[in-house]
Order: sequence, then structure tokens, then C-alpha cells
Amino acid sequence: MGHTRLDTVGRRLLVLAALLLASICVHAAPPAYVLGGAPTSDTTPMRSCEPDVLSTLEQVEIPAPAGGWSGTPQAISVFNVFAGEVMVGLGDRVVCGRMHDARTRDSRFRSGVGLVVVPPAGTRDPVRVGWTPPVKQHWIPTIRIGGPSPVQQEDTLRLVVRTACLAIALALAFSALMGFIGARDRMFLVHAAMCVCLMLWQATLNGLTGYPRPWLPVGDSEPWWQVAFTAFGFAALLYGLWSQSGIVGRWPRLRLAVRWGVRLLVGVGLLVPLLPHAALRPVWWLLDLVFLVSVIGLTAVAVLSILRGDRRACAALAAAAPILALCLPARSVGQWAMEFRVELVQLGLTWFLIVMAYTLTSHFGQLRAQRDGMRQLADTDPLTGLPNRRAGLARLERCYAAARRSGAPLSVGFIDVDLFKRINDTHGHETGDRVLVAVGEALLTEVRHRNDVVRMGGEEFLVLLPGVDAAGARTRLEAMRLRIADAGKAVGADALQITASIGAATLTAGDDDPVALLRRADDAMYRAKHAGRNRVVDDRTQAATVTA
Repeated sequence: MGHTRLDTVGRRLLVLAALLLASICVHAAPPAYVLGGAPTSDTTPMRSCEPDVLSTLEQVEIPAPAGGWSGTPQAISVFNVFAGEVMVGLGDRVVCGRMHDARTRDSRFRSGVGLVVVPPAGTRDPVRVGWTPPVKQHWIPTIRIGGPSPVQQEDTLRLVVRTACLAIALALAFSALMGFIGARDRMFLVHAAMCVCLMLWQATLNGLTGYPRPWLPVGDSEPWWQVAFTAFGFAALLYGLWSQSGIVGRWPRLRLAVRWGVRLLVGVGLLVPLLPHAALRPVWWLLDLVFLVSVIGLTAVAVLSILRGDRRACAALAAAAPILALCLPARSVGQWAMEFRVELVQLGLTWFLIVMAYTLTSHFGQLRAQRDGMRQLADTDPLTGLPNRRAGLARLERCYAAARRSGAPLSVGFIDVDLFKRINDTHGHETGDRVLVAVGEALLTEVRHRNDVVRMGGEEFLVLLPGVDAAGARTRLEAMRLRIADAGKAVGADALQITASIGAATLTAGDDDPVALLRRADDAMYRAKHAGRNRVVDDRTQAATVTA
């Protein structure tokens, strides 16, 4: 009665909640608009250009058109200045900023330092642009001038590409961490570290360490951060290419050289903060040279591995292709490659991480296949292919728990091949093995699932009959006994008589665990043997009756 009242009250509460929700949806009028934020009196946080800073900049002047300025708005944006101040000016309007300091930039520009001005019609004042001399000699700035809309659209496109590459690297890092939690394989942690390292390297190159707020303490130390993460990034790239190039397990000396090369790059990255500014350019040049030679060498090794039949090295070639393209001089590719150098570098690194994630997924699939194979071996009897004792007892526990929850019946049969020792002694152990295989096949014909027949050891088998009551179990086990009697034909020895003593037991309310059910079936099997063998005896049959 108590449970019925509670169910009635619960249904009434659900009906009232549904009616209340429906009334809210029907009668509540949606707002005309949503207003967020609040008015502000803050001015644009543009930083002034200090005279001592301007004196250190490399400056160029872009002349006005032949007939002077048209009087329409002009947008000027400067990209790919990786460190130091950038100055953009036209007439009296001059702005300064850094790529890594989003707070000092015009809100209309996110990927570069920009300026929008309206020069008076007919004036000929040139556009003045200045930048800090680059640490990497060939990484020259890109200046874009034109209408505000196309210049800002290009700036937005650059931002989308840069942020998307960072987001992909971060997502792959989290995916690798989840893989490590599931597989406990060190390779997943290594891949996560590679993703984070390359993500930080990208952020120091594209200025997103300061967007939308500074989240890395780059400050005035952009060159040191860039060179350090270049070393770390090269180490991650070389390690990834090495692991996929096919030299793992081959060429021990080359493998040792790659390992020490990766350690050397990491060590250089750790020592970069101690270097003076004048030493950064030669160190960066040396890093590029070592990386280029290493990538070419590992690519050649990958080709050799493929020629030797190791198709796994195809991943190394796929990952190395854009990296090798980025090592080419920008002038040999075209002006567009110089303008979009940062975006191309990020896309190449993102492609590398995607290929590495693919190989990691393949490795995870191999681990799962190996684990499943080992589990199959651990749970399978090698002779009959049936579940062994350990797997059978585990399945019995699951069937027992399911029967207790649902109230469905559960029966088991314990089978012992009669006089099996005599079969071995008379016909040989090879024939005895064939007998066990034939008995297992005979039992399988009367069950729904292969895992319901278990070889417990020696000549003993266990049959699980979930959902079968005592009468049904007796009928099913009797059919099995008859099939076992015909197993001699399958063995190829017509004169061989194969019989089995079978004990049956059905789950009762007094069984506290599956062991009690199994014990009663075992006892019934021994009563069947004492009663003359080749018969089925259930746990409810009295010993005296059987003997009679």
C-alpha cells in the first residue's frame, strides 16, 4: 500500500510540473531583444610611440598615389613582425603596438598592428611603417594597404586560421590525455606533450599569447620565447618523425643519434633564456640547419623503410611533406608564401599533429586487438576452444546476478565423461583429446550461446542454462547426453562408447552465491556416477531413489 501511494503522488507531481511548464511556454512572451554589457567611458588603449623606440626601428615610406590621396578611408596593417615594436603612421596619425600585446592594438585588427585614416584629398604624405629588426633574417614583415573592408577581412581570415590551428592542437592534446587514461600507454602522454609544445610554439609566433588577454608572460622577451619554443618544437617534430620513420627496432646507431638530437634540442631550448640578444640569431640559424638536415635524413630513412616493406613509414612521409615545403626559401615559392608564412607554418604543424593522431589511433587499435587477443587466450581452453574454468565461473556469477535481479530461473549442468582414463589408456591420448573436442561440440548444439559451455578441466564440463527452469534443464541435459553418446562417430572410432554422467541444479531462494548452485550440481553428478553412469540426475533426486 505504501509503495502504491508513493507512485500515485509521484505521478501527480509529474502532471503538475508538466502543466506548469506548458503554461510558462504558452503565456511567457519572448523579449524583443537581449542587451549585454554596459556603456563605458574608457578610451581606446593605444600606446604612444616613444622617441627612443622609434630610433631603433627599421622604417620605410610608402608613397601616396600619383595624383595624391583620394580622400577616402585607407587601412594599413602590418603582419609577421614576430618581436618588438611596430609603428604605422600617416600624417599626424601614428600608432605603435606589439604582436603579443592585444591591449595596445586597434580593435579593428587582430592579426597585425593596423591603422585606419582618412587623408585629405590631394595630399601626398607617405605611409610610414617601422619595425624592430627581425631576429630571423628572412622573416620580413608584410604590409597591406587598401580599403578598410578588404584589409580587415584579410586580418580576420588570418585570425580564424591561427585560432583554429591552436584549437585543433589543444583538442588533440585533450584527446591524447583521454586515451592515456583509457590505455595507460606512455605514447599518449608523449603525443599530448607534443601537441601542447607545438601549440605554444604557434602562439609565440602568431601573437595570440596576448589574445584576448595576455595568458603567457611574453612581455618584451618575444625573441627568447620564440627561439626557445622553436627548439622545443623541432624536438617534438623530430621525435614524431623518428617514431614513424621505421627506424624503431632497426639501425640502433641512427636511433641513438636521433634520441640524443632530441635531447640536445630540448637542452638548447632550456638554455635560451640565459643567452644574450646578439646570440639569438646564430642559435636560431643553427637550429634551422640541424632541423633541415634531420628531416631530410629521416625522410630518406622512411623511404628506405617503405621499400623494405614497412608501410607504417608512409605516415612519416605524409607528416614530413609540408614540413619540408616550409623549409624551402619563401622567395622560391612566391610572394603569397612570404605574406602568409605564419599561417602556412601553423597549417603544416596542424597537419603533422593530425597525422600523428591518426597513427596514435592506429596504435591504440593495435593495443586493443592485442589486449582482446590476450584476454581471449586467457579465457579460452586451448584444446576445445571453449571458455576455461576462470571465464566460466565469471559468467556464472553474471548469470546468477541477473537471475537475482529479474527473478528469472537459472539452471546448470555438470558433465563428467565416463571412464575417460580408460579411453586414454586404451585408445591413446590423441583419441582422448578428440573425444573431449567432440563432447564439447555435442554440448554446444543444445545451448543458445557458445559461452554457456565451459570446460572446467580434465574431462569435466559445465553447462549454463539461464532462463531455464528445472524441468526444461532436465530435458535439455538429457538431449545433451544422447548427443554425447553419438560422439564416437565424430571421433572416427565406431567401437568407442562415449557416455557422460550429468548432474543438474536449479537456482533456489536459499542459494546465497553461485558456488552453492555449482556445488549441488556437482553432488548430483556424483550421484549419477554412483547410480550407474550415463544418466542425468538433478539436485532434487534423492540418493536412495537413484540407487534403486
